Amino acid sequence: MELAVGKFIYQVWIRPEERLLYFREITEQANLAKKYEDEKTAIGIVMMDNLEEATQGLDDQTRSILLAKVTGEITEWAQKNQLYLRRTSSDRFLILMDQKGLRQLEQSRFEILDEVRDLTIENKLPLTLSIGIASGAEQLMELGQMAQMGLDMSLGRGGDQVTVKVGQRLSFYGGRTNAVEKRTRVRARVISHALRDLMKDSDKVIIMGHRFPDMDSIGAAIGVLKAVQVVGKEGYIVLEGVNPSIQKVMETISSDERLHRWFITPEQAMQITTQRSLAVVVDTHKASMVAEPKLLQLTHRIVIVDHHRRSEEFIHDATLVYMEPYASSTCELVTELLQYINEKLTMEVLEATILLAGIVVDTKSFSLRTGARTFEAASYLRRNGADSSLIQRLLKEDLDSYIERAEVIKHTETIFEHVALAVAEPNRKYSQLMIAQVADTLLNMTNIMASFVIGERPDGLIGISARSLGQMNVQIVMERLGGGGHLTNAATQMDGTLEEATKRLKQVLNEMQEEEGLFE
Repeated sequence: MELAVGKFIYQVWIRPEERLLYFREITEQANLAKKYEDEKTAIGIVMMDNLEEATQGLDDQTRSILLAKVTGEITEWAQKNQLYLRRTSSDRFLILMDQKGLRQLEQSRFEILDEVRDLTIENKLPLTLSIGIASGAEQLMELGQMAQMGLDMSLGRGGDQVTVKVGQRLSFYGGRTNAVEKRTRVRARVISHALRDLMKDSDKVIIMGHRFPDMDSIGAAIGVLKAVQVVGKEGYIVLEGVNPSIQKVMETISSDERLHRWFITPEQAMQITTQRSLAVVVDTHKASMVAEPKLLQLTHRIVIVDHHRRSEEFIHDATLVYMEPYASSTCELVTELLQYINEKLTMEVLEATILLAGIVVDTKSFSLRTGARTFEAASYLRRNGADSSLIQRLLKEDLDSYIERAEVIKHTETIFEHVALAVAEPNRKYSQLMIAQVADTLLNMTNIMASFVIGERPDGLIGISARSLGQMNVQIVMERLGGGGHLTNAATQMDGTLEEATKRLKQVLNEMQEEEGLFE
């Protein structure tokens, strides 16, 4: 063991049998080791993540002044923290620092994010930064790759945040604003054409959503199936089972033989997948969350289409990735892709209806996370025959479910003044859908800015659903508990008891309150 006495550091050996303590002074050695650790190099990449959107419509002079102000703020921050800063393009900077400087930045929780946002707050759309920083690798090339991966993760999580990777430790800072909606569809067109080429070059397409699929997952899978059929290939949707959230829609699909025949089980999918098959993963980017993770090992041709904020776990060897956290739903993204797959594409009424239902569910009937492109996608589906009255029937709930929801709401307490926390009764099973619906309902109450609902699921795990109006990032809360999601909509599942889950959640909320406050 090591012992510090004043300015000196000693290494101590204990010999109980001799009743002796051996002391050896290692002050110089310990100081050298500390100096070596402090001087380890860290590389960072800083990017203005919404430059095009924030400066759209500005004249050249105003744009130049805005960029000069932001660049000046970043330069001043670098000088204050003794960072080497080098501009590599109009919206990117390279930063170099040592481990000691990185620790100081982490202690300040990267105030540059708030400073740049506040500096441009008078704009219709404030400019925000995304930063990726890496340390702990021996090779500079590896450090650079890790920093780029960190930046990609910050962007994939919605921007306006920092990802720090030190060895195996991964930390996130910021992320308090919603992802900015892209005003141009160029990326959607490019991705659509690339997806079409991949489909044409494959023998068949296997489409998978996440386990315990919801309306968005099923709708997006049906949309991709339509694209496959338009291209002239065989496509199959992997479905492991029906849960309450998709029961009505699957009953409707089963009466339509043209659509139902393309749904297969994970076992059937394993038998027909080859090296030349294309696997399209929708509404998730985690290998552990897909309907059949083993399928991803049978082919290296993988496409991801998702609207969730990127988490640490990610399918890294994907051929094509289309992740847009600004989107309301994966159904919105797939609808845009369909418009570029084939200009003369026509959809069946049921296909268009289920895609629109996915958007309706994820936006709470267009009240949350909606942008101009959400309504454009909905308009396209409506023109293609989407039936709003059928959506209403598909989303109707029965009286027993309503009463069950009210029973859980009865056990709600208010913490931190604006947070509603409901813990369901012990030894009673609730579907994840029910837990999520209670969280949605609590968010409608006066003075409630965020809601958390904890209940025991049929599979024995404890489910937690989190919702917020945007003032609190519930994604970070759920990530600390092993889950993830969006800034306003997140969830997790964990082992243990309801009491342990409640204690752990309150502990995380307390930590966040002490760190930087729960609300903006």
